[in-house]
Amino acid sequence: MPEQYIGLQEVINKQAEVAQPVLTEEQMEQINFTLIEALHTNKQVYLTYYKQGQCLTETGFIQFVDSLGELFVFIDDVFELKNKMRLSDLIDVHFV
Repeated sequence: MPEQYIGLQEVINKQAEVAQPVLTEEQMEQINFTLIEALHTNKQVYLTYYKQGQCLTETGFIQFVDSLGELFVFIDDVFELKNKMRLSDLIDVHFV
């Protein structure tokens, strides 16, 4: 019986998946600008990103941005853990 519930949950999760939004050049520039500003001013930001078919939002502080490597590191507000993420996964960034 537990296998059936796992299978049903997978079907429900698959139906809830969304395609990753495609950003314009202007949106990507704004995200980069906001990330750099948040890094230098140590301001808290809302990060909306795409992961496994979902758009998720977290609050945190930017610790490192590597534009060439297309990565950034942020510390989440809840558990204060370092999270490494690809810039291409970001959908939106704005200040709290």
